[in-house]
Amino acid sequence: MKKILFLFFLPFFLWSKPLDFNRDVRPILSDKCFSCHGPDEHGRKADLRLDIEKNAKDSDFMAIVAGKPDESEMIFRIHSDDEDEIMPPPEIGKPLTAKEKKVLEQWIREGAVWADHWAYVDPVKNPLPKVENKSWAKHWIDHFSLSHYEREKADPAPDADPVNLIRRLHFDLTGLPPKSETVDKFVQNPSPKAYSELVNQLLDSRHFGERMAIYWLDLVRYADTVGYHGDQPHNISPYRDWVINAFNQNMPFDQFTREQLAGDLLPNSTTQQKVASGYNRLLQTTHEGGLQIKEYDAIYAADRVRNVSEVWMGATVGCAQCHDHKYDPYTIKDHYAMAAFFADIGDRGFTGNSLPTRRPPEITIHNPKNLAKIQQLQKEMNTLLPPANQKKFQEFQDRKNRLTSTLKKAKEKDKQDLQNKMGNLDKEISKLTGEKELARYRKMHREKVEIEKLGRPTMISQAVKPRTMRVLPRGNWMDESGPIALPAIPEFLGQIQSQKERLTRLDLANWLTDSQNGKGKLHARVLANRVWFLLFGKGLAPDLTDFGGQGTPPEHPELLDNLAHSLLEKKWNLKAFIRDILLSRTYQQSTLPKKGFLSMQIARRLPAEFVRDNILAVSGLLVPEIGGPSVKPFQPPGYYRHLNFPRRVYKQDTGDTQWRRGLYVHWQRQFLHPMMKAFDAPSREECTTQRPQSNTPLAALVLLNDPTFIEAAKAFTHRIIKQGGTSVTERLDYAFKESISRSPDKFESETLIALLDDPKTTEPENWTPIARAILNLAETNLRR
Repeated sequence: MKKILFLFFLPFFLWSKPLDFNRDVRPILSDKCFSCHGPDEHGRKADLRLDIEKNAKDSDFMAIVAGKPDESEMIFRIHSDDEDEIMPPPEIGKPLTAKEKKVLEQWIREGAVWADHWAYVDPVKNPLPKVENKSWAKHWIDHFSLSHYEREKADPAPDADPVNLIRRLHFDLTGLPPKSETVDKFVQNPSPKAYSELVNQLLDSRHFGERMAIYWLDLVRYADTVGYHGDQPHNISPYRDWVINAFNQNMPFDQFTREQLAGDLLPNSTTQQKVASGYNRLLQTTHEGGLQIKEYDAIYAADRVRNVSEVWMGATVGCAQCHDHKYDPYTIKDHYAMAAFFADIGDRGFTGNSLPTRRPPEITIHNPKNLAKIQQLQKEMNTLLPPANQKKFQEFQDRKNRLTSTLKKAKEKDKQDLQNKMGNLDKEISKLTGEKELARYRKMHREKVEIEKLGRPTMISQAVKPRTMRVLPRGNWMDESGPIALPAIPEFLGQIQSQKERLTRLDLANWLTDSQNGKGKLHARVLANRVWFLLFGKGLAPDLTDFGGQGTPPEHPELLDNLAHSLLEKKWNLKAFIRDILLSRTYQQSTLPKKGFLSMQIARRLPAEFVRDNILAVSGLLVPEIGGPSVKPFQPPGYYRHLNFPRRVYKQDTGDTQWRRGLYVHWQRQFLHPMMKAFDAPSREECTTQRPQSNTPLAALVLLNDPTFIEAAKAFTHRIIKQGGTSVTERLDYAFKESISRSPDKFESETLIALLDDPKTTEPENWTPIARAILNLAETNLRR
């Protein structure tokens, strides 16, 4: 009996599983210790570093004595009652919990085993874990998930039913709901072959690029306005279309990276590669008349460092803007060395309140249809006038237009002279070719000019002489005493081997994706984690932004590493990578498992844009065109009343543009569209890797009262009346299958029928309350 009691009361550390430094210990040290005993030498206390093993275990300090917690100064300090001795100091407001103290004691007792920070070590390809239920694991990913379930003494959750699975696939790959006939076909034959074919079909859908673009635009903080001061619109929408097309064309992600960071630096750079380089112009800017140019040089440089490091590295290098990073090995020198890569982007000193702003360099982009027309007209024009004469024609025409403008303002005595000059320009133009040919040429020229007016200007990058970049002590833009910083990667990550005098943005892009000579393996881990998040609702490393000391280590590091290797083995082929995950049984599991069962899938509400798209698709109003200018749907009057410099009035679009996808809605940073804001879309002032999910009355009120959704309910009503049969039961069944891909149960039917004023009437208005109720169901906008 004494033996049993002894075993029962054994201390926690003797019977718990061995600790993992990165998973269990480093997060405590980073959160509670590194701010005073970490990488920042200027903020370091007592000259003690706890982020490096050699320093932490220095015998002069005896802070950590491996295997001997009783001799370790750390353990003495964390248990001290003396305010002058206890660690962490009370004034920093981060006391250790009892559990954290036990973890530190257990770790030292087990030998204080150290490990390099997981995010800075190249991912290792791990062998598949052994599992008991071998028949369940049909894919390499399943071995890792099943191993986790078995360690937790749980069974895998059942496979999702065919209806939820097909809805999940459609929302995950296109952001749109499946059509009822597509659901019926799959439910009748939910075989692995049918599922695989459906995956291929959706990956090939033109809407795949739209779905992926929404997440990418969150990362790179794409918006239609400048952000600061007057938040005026700027020209950038063709960049958004380039992103959509890149995903649809399955552009390898390393090329996707190069074209955005350095599209203008690529050999024989194409027009579309220049459009892609608009990434470097997406940051918030100001057009205030009194701006201090050097101040905004520093602000823009820091913005670019924050975004590049968060998007491609899962790192917060931006935190080293004023001092060495408090938690990670990034120094202030690293910050400005990264900023120096972008010192060749000429975007200084643009002022004025024009709508939209002008921020050269810009180029004009035409849609494929208009571009073809322009090229055809130019070809025909070349047969009428040689290029040299076309140039003369344009010169004469420009002079004539200037004279016409002057004539309107001229005094009476000067008019005759101006008219004579215009007449002379006409004896000159007519000399260029015959009268008939000239008439045809003029007509084609006018047509070409009118089509060219439909083009969209877009900001691009164009390298200029790099401005001098200095380390700014304490981030102070007025202090130029710091050393000059040349383009370089963070020092602790190595260096880029190059014979060039100065590294460029192209060198940085290559380093980020090169798995042999750069840090492509680290980036592959960041990207794989985010793709997993899109398909499951939670990253394997929960913090999608920060893989550093303040981030959360991965719950399944071996699986994450293998996914990174899978992405690299597929040569950055995103569609192949996503397809591989979708074919796993782990992806196909049901959500909300019962007690004793586990699933990696998480049920969640659709993102803001998908809520709009889903309801418009169900109602039949959705206009599924790809690309084009941003659109302005219904918005409450007066919402822009505080938007100044200059003041402006929101003018909503009419016609089909009113029913475009949420991806194309005008993104006003300071005054985000209220519907988007209510459903947690970000302002895109900074990189957003994961949107919050709130559940507030505002969202319900938007679904009920936003004019877009009221019009959608009316349109859905007409569909129900026209296509849903004649009886109430048939119409309810039709409405449910179109919106949530199933029939209503008894309670739902009775509740909704009660909303009818007269069940026998065929008046559409009688069914509008039912349509609104169905479109407002949580299940309608739920991805399971």
